[in-house]
Amino acid sequence: MPGGYVRRIVDADLDELLDGLPAVALEGAKGVGKTATAERRATRVIRLDAAAERQAFAAAPFDLAPDGTLLLDEWQRYPAAWDQVRRAVDAGAPPGSFILAGSSAPTGAAVHSGAGRIVVRRLRPLSLAERGLDRPTVSLAGLLAGTQDTIAGQTAIGLDDYVEEIFASGFPGIRPLGPRLRRERLEGYVRATIEREFAEQGVVVRRPQTLLAWLRAFAAATASTASYTSILDAATAGLDHKPARDTTAVYRDVLARTFILDSVEAWTPWFNPLKRLATAAKHYLADPALATVLLGLDATSVVRGTDVRQTALNQRPMLGPLFEHLVAQSVLVYAQAAGALVGHVRQRDARHEIDLVVERGQRAVAIEVKLAQVVDPKDVRHLLWLKSELGAGLSDMVVVTTGTRAYRRPDGVAVVPAALLGP
Repeated sequence: MPGGYVRRIVDADLDELLDGLPAVALEGAKGVGKTATAERRATRVIRLDAAAERQAFAAAPFDLAPDGTLLLDEWQRYPAAWDQVRRAVDAGAPPGSFILAGSSAPTGAAVHSGAGRIVVRRLRPLSLAERGLDRPTVSLAGLLAGTQDTIAGQTAIGLDDYVEEIFASGFPGIRPLGPRLRRERLEGYVRATIEREFAEQGVVVRRPQTLLAWLRAFAAATASTASYTSILDAATAGLDHKPARDTTAVYRDVLARTFILDSVEAWTPWFNPLKRLATAAKHYLADPALATVLLGLDATSVVRGTDVRQTALNQRPMLGPLFEHLVAQSVLVYAQAAGALVGHVRQRDARHEIDLVVERGQRAVAIEVKLAQVVDPKDVRHLLWLKSELGAGLSDMVVVTTGTRAYRRPDGVAVVPAALLGP
């Protein structure tokens, strides 16, 4: 929505938290809309990325009981602000006193965890539900609770629309632009990540091209569990002098700390441990549009499947992985709203694997993401295997598709178009 605020799923959660708790931190990658979301409930804003405001704040920290809600924006530029908020909470600050917005603190900053004092919420790029493609008819929270018995709904959203969403991105300031300007902004986002994010984290990048190559290799591994060794090998193919693994480990840590990476960890149900599970994370960036820019993709080649030219890491068409990334980004948003965690399942022999598992307490929803419009028996076999293993612990089984109709199959699997799945 050009020129207007797009209400976020996290908004209702923030309002409830600030009504009862003194301090909330809103974290996420640059450009996801943290400031705009936080400002809507702040009575006073201190922008700590502005030198004059930062210096003034450092010289005379805020009153321990501020009048209204104080937003400390880009707080990581003055890490001491975190501990000052924590101390204010300990001193009895009333509900709704503070919002901290920004990315994580620089390496080595002496920042208390804030556990029990500052509640943290993640803001990601816009989910499909927040983009307003269609009105969701299937609730992830309902699936988790076992109350979404009726699976129904129809949408006119199809494959071309999802491809447009992949390339448009979920960054609120980028998606309203035309295709050329979007690409310019996304390319600038990648450059800024390499040139500025690492410096802000106190890390010197001696070979920016090596970091860019690593990011491209990571993008090529989208929705896979490729090892970090294989990603490094793909990024440095042909180089006589490869960077030390410690160097690329620093790359990975900084990119994760600044929310550029948004990997999904392997899942093991504690209430019924499965055997022979792999433990590698599944790789995603903050937004699938970043992967398209890093890999030099365009919508036409992606749809035609002629884009198999990324890196030595894999030689696969990227439309399927990018669609899975788009769905995973949305599921992560919906899961947070439901107070749930997200993982994935893959056996070590790859006999069974499930794209996403959303868990809350002793209940879980298993989700397979399929690019196809029609679901056949082979598309649900992994879900049915997990159901046979977990029994009542698996609340529901879902295949998310590019189709137009939501329904439940005779075997109990819910088939849901991506545009119809919501929080």
